[in-house]
Amino acid sequence: MDALDALHLRSSVPKLSDPLPSQVMLDNIYKAAFRAADHAVLRPWRFLIVKGDARRRLGELFVQAGLDGDAELDDSAVEKLRSKPLRAPLVLVCVSSYKPHPKVPEIEQDLSAGAAIQNMLVAAFAQGVGAMWRTGSLAYNPVVKSGLGLSSQEKIIGFLYIGTINGGTKQLCDPDLQSCFQDW
Repeated sequence: MDALDALHLRSSVPKLSDPLPSQVMLDNIYKAAFRAADHAVLRPWRFLIVKGDARRRLGELFVQAGLDGDAELDDSAVEKLRSKPLRAPLVLVCVSSYKPHPKVPEIEQDLSAGAAIQNMLVAAFAQGVGAMWRTGSLAYNPVVKSGLGLSSQEKIIGFLYIGTINGGTKQLCDPDLQSCFQDW
């Protein structure tokens, strides 16, 4: 796929299923992270690969976090939390891992982590692989962060769901360039 087509046409895929993309495809997606804008080449991010039974463990961690916030969650809310990681055969937990640097503030490092995720989304799309970046309250939950082994200086930037496209993609409107790009 042409690079501009990948950038202009990429959209999120909310319905994903097995099988996992091939390891070659996954490696292409992973390599794309390393071309993100990254002041001082700090690579201030890391990714936890959650697949197979690890997705069920992540679901249980989500349940633990939910119950920690509301001990009276009903069964359907608990099951919804438990099943979140099962929406795709692979979930990448995208972690911003701050590295103190005199010229690169934390916000720039968080933005670099976000750029790495965006690059991986485009790399997935370019190969015909479905992907969806999700955040939500669980990304900011201290129980989830602790359960995943994050340090106090790390934060979850998002959960990148990856799998085989199972249904349509999100429909996007043509951009109105003039509404966002104006002469100064």
